[in-house]
Amino acid sequence: MALALSKRARGLSMAEDTVVLPNLPDTGLLLIGMGPGTVTGMTLEAIQAAKKATHRRYEAYTALWPESELDLLEQQIGNIQRVMRPEVEQPDELFALAKNSLVALLVVGDPLQATTHVDLQLQAMEHEIECRVFHGVSITTIVTGAVGLSNYRFGRQTTLTYPYGGWIATSPLEVVAVNRFRGLHTLVLLDLDPTGQGTGDQRPMRPVDAKKSMELMWDKLSEQQLESSEIQDKDMMNAAFKSLLDGEMEEFPVVLCADMGTEDQEIIFTTVGGLEHLNGGRLNCLLVPARTSEVEEKALLRWKQDK
Repeated sequence: MALALSKRARGLSMAEDTVVLPNLPDTGLLLIGMGPGTVTGMTLEAIQAAKKATHRRYEAYTALWPESELDLLEQQIGNIQRVMRPEVEQPDELFALAKNSLVALLVVGDPLQATTHVDLQLQAMEHEIECRVFHGVSITTIVTGAVGLSNYRFGRQTTLTYPYGGWIATSPLEVVAVNRFRGLHTLVLLDLDPTGQGTGDQRPMRPVDAKKSMELMWDKLSEQQLESSEIQDKDMMNAAFKSLLDGEMEEFPVVLCADMGTEDQEIIFTTVGGLEHLNGGRLNCLLVPARTSEVEEKALLRWKQDK
């Protein structure tokens, strides 16, 4: 199998004639995973499928790629148009195009990681539009192994949000509390949109922003009854909250994961208080460890950093 050095992609690329794609339809919707943040992180199959599409749309509200990598991808596959939340959640235009041509929706990470895109797939089926999926590497499959925490010991993941108009949801911290009480680690994704509208002006949350949001959630959770009704065992939840809130928030251990899956990847084991002293990267997330095994503890200590 011939490999050729690609100057534009800064790595190895396979000659086009060696990539065998399944027969693509003439019309329909392609959901294409872009991987974590580089052209070289995409599968060859995904790149070739995107290249064969008539129209290419880049979904830019659930996650983002560096502009330099987007430019590089555009050089390889053709023109890419950015779309935001309204175009994906109300896909009339996408479906109108897909009825008569082949449309690629490019999604950072894996294209079916978010329920938004699963819903889009289901809507396409209802409209009798053929929908093909080309999977990509997701942050959820990268961070656990990279940090060294057992994938089997993670609970439900959550997203830490910005405060909107002086209001902050406590549900992300509730998820962390319940997972931790059960001895489960938590993957905490960080918000991209201070407006909550998903229409543009994306500003990925920095470590200091995450600290501020957690402080507001911590204070609010300390003052009020639990908001979440998703878990019916209120006694267990109250015990979980008490276990969390009895500690000092500033000393609460977290792992900052920045630009995972790229050459700028950085992992730092710190505390909530220590986040305000860290720059982070282009895109950040947090891991909140619960009880750790001996191997996990050794793995975590590799990333230890003082406040």
